[in-house]
Amino acid sequence: ALGEESRKLTREQLFTVAATASINFSSMICYSILGPFFPSEAEKKGASNTVVGLIFGCFALVNFFVALILGNYLTHIGAKFMFVAGMFVSGCGTILFGMLDKVPSGPTFIGLCFLVRAVDAVGFAAAMTASFSILAKAFPNNIATVLGSLEIFTGLGLVLGPPLGGFLYQSFGYEVPFVTLGCVVLVLVPVNMCILPKYDSIPSKGSFWKLILLPKVLLLCLTIFSLSACLGFLDPTMSLFILKKFKLPAGYVGLVFLGLALSYSLSSPLLGLLSDKLPYLRKWLLVSGSLMTALCFFMLGPAPVLHIESQLWMFVLVLVLVGFSLGMSAIPVFPEILHCAYENGFEEGLSLLGLVSGLFSAMWSLGAFAGPTLGGFLNEKLGFEWASAIQGGWALLSGLATGIFYITEATRRSSSSSLQNPPGNNEERSHLMGSET
Repeated sequence: ALGEESRKLTREQLFTVAATASINFSSMICYSILGPFFPSEAEKKGASNTVVGLIFGCFALVNFFVALILGNYLTHIGAKFMFVAGMFVSGCGTILFGMLDKVPSGPTFIGLCFLVRAVDAVGFAAAMTASFSILAKAFPNNIATVLGSLEIFTGLGLVLGPPLGGFLYQSFGYEVPFVTLGCVVLVLVPVNMCILPKYDSIPSKGSFWKLILLPKVLLLCLTIFSLSACLGFLDPTMSLFILKKFKLPAGYVGLVFLGLALSYSLSSPLLGLLSDKLPYLRKWLLVSGSLMTALCFFMLGPAPVLHIESQLWMFVLVLVLVGFSLGMSAIPVFPEILHCAYENGFEEGLSLLGLVSGLFSAMWSLGAFAGPTLGGFLNEKLGFEWASAIQGGWALLSGLATGIFYITEATRRSSSSSLQNPPGNNEERSHLMGSET
């Protein structure tokens, strides 16, 4: 998708794409390396499945509050400074997480896990909130296309993280995956300081509460939350399910994650281009993606009511469909919120982009907190099969609610336009024109 626009891209836009691609890739690979081995390692250190879910959820909860705050103050802090500082803090947090195996088991280990994940979340929230704003400022007319294209790097990080983390853990132990990738992030900090353009803006009078209380924005927030909750549910639960159900070694567990990450990253550019070229399709991509996600999570176990025996090939196939359905819903959300804000009188500029990107990051983080936390609890009490089916209820709820809203909105607009232009007037006008001739 970016290839078609390459002749028109300015030097600043090219550098912006390179910088944001680096944060997408590095943040996702650091986030996803935990999946194959951390849940079992944490259990050895005295953490229950529920506590492991809370550790994953802690990252998201801190991210939620930080994103809300930074989204409001983006123009005061500066987008470039927030981006670079966030990368630095995130790299340091990743390295510190690799040192936790030296901590005594029990409450000390669990407490430091929460603390280090919270530090990492602050950096991640700052970098990603600034990243969304900078991209929307640099590419105002095709933001969905650019976001979708850059999701290749997000998917690449998700693809490489689990197998690379599993391999490094199996070969060198707990510390090496975190220290290696944390150092990579720190190396990218001075690079981005040099290449990332500086985008300045005058703070506007747009209110965060005025934005979030718009009915359409509230429903879009529910969509973001539900998708993130479903994805976050897999972090503390899926690797344990694969290890117990299919008896795979830790090094191979990461390969199972490939199905979801590859389908998401490969479909995102196409979905982004489609969203920009045919804006009227965004709403139906959102609705159908949410409903498809709900169905996939019902089949992931599969749910015991279906009486289907889980098999590895079927599990991977459903993950592939989950990746595609997540892309269908996640890619059009950002431009839909922006469009709704413009329709309701918000001033165009970096300040509004900060509000929208902060809101997007915050809602994603809230879902990423609820997903692992509730998922870890349900997995411990009911098992993975029932837990995944229940988790899909979030996507079902958002899909139905958003679909009803869009149908109601279309009906209202249709009736309003028919009242403004009654059919009788058109018939009378044609009759008069016919009699004149």
